[in-house]
Amino acid sequence: MKLAAIQMISTPDISENVAAAERLIISAASEGAKLVVLPEYFPMIGATDAARLAARETEGHGPIQTFLVQMAQRHQLWIVGGSLPLAANDSTKLRNSCLVFNPDGERVARYDKIHLFGFHKDEEHYDESLTIEPGRDIVTCETPCGKMGLSICYDLRFAELYRGMGVISLIVVPAAFTETTGQAHWETLLRARAIENQCYVVAAAQGGRHPNGRLTHGNSMIIDPWGVVLARIEKGEGLITADFDAQKMIDIRTRLPALQHRVF
Repeated sequence: MKLAAIQMISTPDISENVAAAERLIISAASEGAKLVVLPEYFPMIGATDAARLAARETEGHGPIQTFLVQMAQRHQLWIVGGSLPLAANDSTKLRNSCLVFNPDGERVARYDKIHLFGFHKDEEHYDESLTIEPGRDIVTCETPCGKMGLSICYDLRFAELYRGMGVISLIVVPAAFTETTGQAHWETLLRARAIENQCYVVAAAQGGRHPNGRLTHGNSMIIDPWGVVLARIEKGEGLITADFDAQKMIDIRTRLPALQHRVF
């Protein structure tokens, strides 16, 4: 089964971003991909807090979700919808949510980002807790690749989240890592998650200079269970693909049965 990671440089304009995502999904489908992962905040980056709140959708309703359903059905794909803003219990905040759709357009999983990013260095400041309500639940779902674990961006730093998923075949990491933290840690963390869970990792990132001046790290990757980077795109809009090889995963787990040796 061919996997695809889409990299974008999203803007504050939802229609512009959806059009870009559609172009890239069509390209991924034409290359034979059957599971496509979009980046975090694919519909909108750099908008005001008020605009982001206004863009919130309720689960099962709204133009962004309709777009994802149509793409899954039209191209017969599993689509991991990066993340999009959904309504929160707190009316002043949103949920940063990753939705998974099967080729029939059915929503088969929803994951709300648990770990909220905070970073302060010189003039660079981020505090997602000001506008985002955290999720609480670890989420996995069954796919043709086996059990897939869902996570978003900053979650990557918390290995216990992935351990809590049990034995999984695939991890997806839609992200918008900053250039500062990405240069230092992104690849190291991604490869570690693949190695310790002996599974594939598909990391779909935002990658470039956004209209508001923010620079995201990019370096979308697909990594195998041995920690080998099978495909990568550094900066700019584009996509990568690689094959999910179940037999390779089984062979690695047989030769090095670390998952059977787990104590905690």
